[in-house]
Amino acid sequence: MTGDATGPGLTIRRATIDDAPAIRALTRQAYAKWVPVIGREPLPMGADYVAAVQRHRIDLLYVDGLLAALIEMIPQTGHLLVENVAVSPAFQRRGLGQKLLGHAERVAAALGHRLIRLYTNERFGGNVELYRKLGHRIDRTEEFRGSPRVHMSKALGGEETPICSRSP
Repeated sequence: MTGDATGPGLTIRRATIDDAPAIRALTRQAYAKWVPVIGREPLPMGADYVAAVQRHRIDLLYVDGLLAALIEMIPQTGHLLVENVAVSPAFQRRGLGQKLLGHAERVAAALGHRLIRLYTNERFGGNVELYRKLGHRIDRTEEFRGSPRVHMSKALGGEETPICSRSP
């Protein structure tokens, strides 16, 4: 398997169109636990991953040859947006999401970006806390489809990020 090694038994490679069904399956499995929490399927569960692979950068993380996690990134003007981080339930709580976020920082730097943005549902357990632990700051919180969506950012290279606010 080709790609960037991230540690013993870990490999990251860029997704291709042929990976779209596996991306969809992994994402649906990873987000299924949140359906009862927010009363609907989170948006990544219904995304068109054939289109996403063509338009976005999706990198797949393998553990000993098994697809374990993925990160979907969208280069934007001035920053890299992390659209989706999904870890298979069988591989959760092993630090793979943290490894993928570190990978996103390297991708952003390679693209010349000094800022990463992401958003998550405030009700998704420890996501906000994990992102804060990794250096992300809350920029704002807004209601989205009946749930609080938290927008966060992380400056690469020590720059300050915006002060948090809550939208009406």
